[in-house]
Amino acid sequence: MYEWTEEHQAIIDVVRRFVDQEVRPHLDDIEHNGVPPYEILRRMYTTFGLKEMAHENFKRQLDRKLSGDVSAGERRTGDPSAQLISTIELCRVSPGLVTSLGVSTGLAAGTINKLGTPAQMERWALDLMTLDKVGAWAITEPDSGSDALGGMRTSAKRDGDGYVLNGQKTWITNGPYADTIVLYAKLDDGSGQDLRNRKVLTFVLDKGMPGLTQSAPMRKMGQHASPTGDVFLSDVVVGRDRLLGETEEPKGGGRQSAKDNFVSERAGVAAMSLGVIEECLKISVAYAKERQLWGTPIADFQLIQLKLAHMEIDRVNVRNLVFSHIERSTHGSVPTLAEASAMKLYSAQAACRVADDAIQILGGNGYIAEYRVEQLLRDARVLRIYAGTDEMQVVAIAKDLTRS
Repeated sequence: MYEWTEEHQAIIDVVRRFVDQEVRPHLDDIEHNGVPPYEILRRMYTTFGLKEMAHENFKRQLDRKLSGDVSAGERRTGDPSAQLISTIELCRVSPGLVTSLGVSTGLAAGTINKLGTPAQMERWALDLMTLDKVGAWAITEPDSGSDALGGMRTSAKRDGDGYVLNGQKTWITNGPYADTIVLYAKLDDGSGQDLRNRKVLTFVLDKGMPGLTQSAPMRKMGQHASPTGDVFLSDVVVGRDRLLGETEEPKGGGRQSAKDNFVSERAGVAAMSLGVIEECLKISVAYAKERQLWGTPIADFQLIQLKLAHMEIDRVNVRNLVFSHIERSTHGSVPTLAEASAMKLYSAQAACRVADDAIQILGGNGYIAEYRVEQLLRDARVLRIYAGTDEMQVVAIAKDLTRS
């Protein structure tokens, strides 16, 4: 695949119209007035029939789980381009919308569908997939950002047939408003086993449970359309029905589940980056052609041309990464950890470079909010942090390449 088909372009045009009519007019409310993004996302689901599609997708996954198909959580259905097109177009104006949506319908619902029993899928996953409820995926802790699994301290102690949870999760997307929280904890069985080697269990919590506290939204540099907060657990009592798979040994559970989600997240960052890059380049080219200095459009100056050329190089490279990912996904090929991390590392850095150059080309106008490039730079910056920092991507790539 090297370009969008006519069908894909039609989807792009429709999504772009929706973004222009339903998202751009509300950006100031999201950016500066603390309005949560969920009603905008629900309007998108209604407009494009995504709620009905979610019902159909859920039924397929549930039927496979009931039939004992072990690949139920791994097989892809349909054209992956459609979802990535929505990601790209939303990221042109508000990458935070994609972050909130992806965590709720992707990470939270996806983990439940993969690890959960049919009853757990029906109890929690469908409402997340349709956006009737908001989901969070809680793994990160104050002292275990890049070492999310090894440094995890949130504990789960057996209590009869259930568990008691204690700990704190931080930087949790949708945390302040989540109705459903997929939470990872270390099993504390009283054996004194080293913390790093303890079994990782996955639970599903509901808003308002005794002992569960969700903080107010954090004040952040960017991605204001993606509310982020802390989740506190103080003697939260849960039954085995909230343990995904209702077993401490689910296939692909615990550590493997988290690692699989990291691969998915990292590959998705390339599409998010492409949206930022395309919008910043579009704004920069239009501005450079219009803005004059000493009676000459600044697009005629070589230093501006150099920036535009490098921005286009990054756009082409990231687009090719996205197209390659679509092509492979269509044929059921999953990227290796090294490949997903390489995609994430390059595309996130490219998005930040392009957004920074856009501000430089626009000068003072780029620094104020009117042209939106300052917002896109703030929003893009976290792409180099979440789903694994740049530094951790380097480690992941090297380890994956050199392991025997």
